[in-house]
Amino acid sequence: MGIEDEIEKTVLSIAGSDPSGGAGIQADLKTFTVLGVYGGAVITCLTAQNTQGVFSVEPVTPSFVKEQIKCVLNDLNVSHIKIGMVGTIPIIENICEQLADFSGEIIYDPILVSSSGHALMDENGYDAVRQLLLKICTVITPNLPELPILSERNCTDQNEIFAAAESLLDKHEKLRTVIIKGGHSQPEDKMVNDYLIKQDAEENKLNIIRESHPRLETRNTHGTGCTFSSAFTAYHLLAGDDTTAFRKAVSFMDELLTLSASRDIGCGTGPLLHHLVLKG
Repeated sequence: MGIEDEIEKTVLSIAGSDPSGGAGIQADLKTFTVLGVYGGAVITCLTAQNTQGVFSVEPVTPSFVKEQIKCVLNDLNVSHIKIGMVGTIPIIENICEQLADFSGEIIYDPILVSSSGHALMDENGYDAVRQLLLKICTVITPNLPELPILSERNCTDQNEIFAAAESLLDKHEKLRTVIIKGGHSQPEDKMVNDYLIKQDAEENKLNIIRESHPRLETRNTHGTGCTFSSAFTAYHLLAGDDTTAFRKAVSFMDELLTLSASRDIGCGTGPLLHHLVLKG
């Protein structure tokens, strides 16, 4: 029995830091904790943000991002890596170089567009994500505004959304699953549809799993994307398969959004209150 079999499996978040605690590595670590998984964190960017917006971003030196990853992987038995905000092209290059031989799961939650609709990277940054970062991922979890950026295709209806996901699966050999978060659908839609999409190699067709749930009226949605992708990562470590992890992550988000809906934290788009899951 090797040392990796003896040491408990862990997860690692590679993402930006949110000093207000609602998103980024703070949300990731809270999620890992309440779901019973040990998590480490590599910081790519320091941000000045709160519930009212992102005011400044300071990317970490790319070589130091790489050094953080190296230190963690040389010590902890990391089976799953969740990647969020990457910040700059040199950071992307260093992440991909350090993870080139990583054999575990890499779940990428694209942080490409702010909640207010502003681009967080320029077109050159998008190209680096498409050409470098997606090549090392096993699962990606874009929302509806991010899917057309990754796929470079229109995503105006369900058929186009599925075709965009299929194009990504066809293009990237390691990519096994595309999870599309539906929270950014039309506000008047009373139901939110989340999709897990993967190729059925035996029948040469897409395998699509849909989870539909009522849209909850709440202002406390800061960090929902980070939390969902981290929940999927944690549940995948615990359950070992995409479908179970997806369904459990959707259910967890419904519970957490409901518990957080009536609470007031900050003056803007409030965060999720992960600790309420522990209390409940």
